[in-house]
Amino acid sequence: SMPSEMLMKIFSYLDAVSLLCVGCVNKHFYHLANDNGIWLRIYSSCFRPKRTIWKMTSEQTETVSLDCAALHDRKPGYWKKEYIFKQIAAVKTRVMRLVKPVDPYTGLPCKNKEAIKASGLSWIIVLKDKNGKEHIMEKANLSFKDTSVTILWYSTNWPCLDILSALKLFGVTPLLPDQSRDPSKNGPRRRSLIAEYHLVNLTESSVALGADKLVQLFGLNPGLLVGLWKEKNEIAFVMVSLHYHQLLERSTLGSATVQYALPPNKPVLDDVDPEYGLHDYSLHLDIHGGSCTYLCGTFKSLFCRKGDIANGYLRLTVVSLKDNTKHLPLIGTLGLSWETEAFKGNVKDCCVMDVTLLDEAGKPFWCFSAPVYMELSSKASSFYDYMGHIYTTDYADSEGKVCVELVWLEETKEYFIVNLVLYISTRKVNNWYGTNY
Repeated sequence: SMPSEMLMKIFSYLDAVSLLCVGCVNKHFYHLANDNGIWLRIYSSCFRPKRTIWKMTSEQTETVSLDCAALHDRKPGYWKKEYIFKQIAAVKTRVMRLVKPVDPYTGLPCKNKEAIKASGLSWIIVLKDKNGKEHIMEKANLSFKDTSVTILWYSTNWPCLDILSALKLFGVTPLLPDQSRDPSKNGPRRRSLIAEYHLVNLTESSVALGADKLVQLFGLNPGLLVGLWKEKNEIAFVMVSLHYHQLLERSTLGSATVQYALPPNKPVLDDVDPEYGLHDYSLHLDIHGGSCTYLCGTFKSLFCRKGDIANGYLRLTVVSLKDNTKHLPLIGTLGLSWETEAFKGNVKDCCVMDVTLLDEAGKPFWCFSAPVYMELSSKASSFYDYMGHIYTTDYADSEGKVCVELVWLEETKEYFIVNLVLYISTRKVNNWYGTNY
């Protein structure tokens, strides 16, 4: 019942975020909050007009935009849209400036953490039950590594696992990022769908990744790990590992329903005989378990001859059984750390593997971050240099496989990687280069 003129006067004192929120109350507020006069003042206070005229008075000097003359010729909401687009462009410029410097070892931007902060990016998971109701989990702990970020959600209010059908992972960015304060979950935000996982029959359809006294871990590609309480078979926590490659694009450029599609690669001119196969590839490998890093290494000059192509895969040998000078130790006791409000623990023989494979031009070719586990091999050690149990760690997705073989040295209490081989799908290579292996 309040007069529109009075409401307009009140709205004129609001900042941009508050004004957008007010516009969501009802249709009447929406139309009033679209007023070009209010938004032009907000726009002019942030962005200098392209052309101005000066009016001198006895009390002050004012700057009046020439666009004021045509204020009433604009459609309602015009200056609101202009302000939002200009703010988004300014944030994008800041982010692009931060991601421009590239690490020569990983081929990835050096300042990913700073770029994420500048964009106001955060992540949420949405749990959908079988009745279609959605449960949004906001609060998350972040752990940044050289090539990935690990996100951990825990809560005392998880819905029952038996009624859940799917989990959706979204990147969330504020519509108007404010560098001076943390983004509010009540403000206007944009969602970008990163991945969707099916949770029906989770324990049967996913990969078991180990357990401790309190929880059991189950993994789903890409990069999802669900911890279930052993006694209740209910969710204890959810952890997601996201590789930095295309992280900002996937987390900001998709829609709430459609994932961002990566652009096709533009192959560079290569004068090497195609019969030679792949050549001059580089691998950056990180193995970590929360707060601890067990391995961080870069391997260059990897290649695959034509004869190493079999069963739809090209083989890149990184560490060979025959060359013990390249065998690698893992530093520390391998395990994946987790926590909730009341409990915390460490699942042994489980970790997160970050793989960054660069092509001969130094472009990221195959990248992922995913939880993996080690299992005891049935074969006995036949290495003269090592006396101990053999363990294997494998990872596979639609683009390739990673096969790792380790030996446990009881004397020094450490693992040694004695065999590390990447298998790249021929379909992936053909799509990348436009060839036919």
